[in-house]
Amino acid sequence: MSVRPAVAGDADFLWRILLEAYNWNGEQRLTAERLAADPRAARYLVGWPRRHDFGVVAQTDAGEPMGAAWARRLPGSEPGYGFVAPDVPELTLGLLPEHRGRGYGRALMEALIRAAAEGPAPVARLSLSVEDGNPAVHLYTALGFARVGRNGDSDTMVLDVQSCPAPPASRFDEVGE
Repeated sequence: MSVRPAVAGDADFLWRILLEAYNWNGEQRLTAERLAADPRAARYLVGWPRRHDFGVVAQTDAGEPMGAAWARRLPGSEPGYGFVAPDVPELTLGLLPEHRGRGYGRALMEALIRAAAEGPAPVARLSLSVEDGNPAVHLYTALGFARVGRNGDSDTMVLDVQSCPAPPASRFDEVGE
């Protein structure tokens, strides 16, 4: 597995991963068509990439994409589920089901945190939303995210990127663009 920066050509795959993130528990709560038609969901990817968007894609040794994590700033007039403030990018993480439970999510998150801290426009904080029962909450907590609010049946969590110790290089190789 390798991790590389997400680029404009990844948009279709990111939509697939957004659908996986919404259907994280294996239930098909949304279809691809309903996801694209839902303005609250679509705001995470419409026009990818916009200025200040950044992300990473995990791929198999054969070069097939298997998961992704990305972050986008959303305006207060169109908040996401984990919205904190317009200058705090909200992240999305997802893996194709057959690649879950192997540490790839952690590798993606560590790479995204590094991109947030070291990118051309470093960010101070990242936010996310995690539904009750989603086991990913353990990963987020282990990485330093803290609960700061509640939205329906989900916790809003924030990571202070600048005061967070730099994540160690992943056990997975990173490749450039």
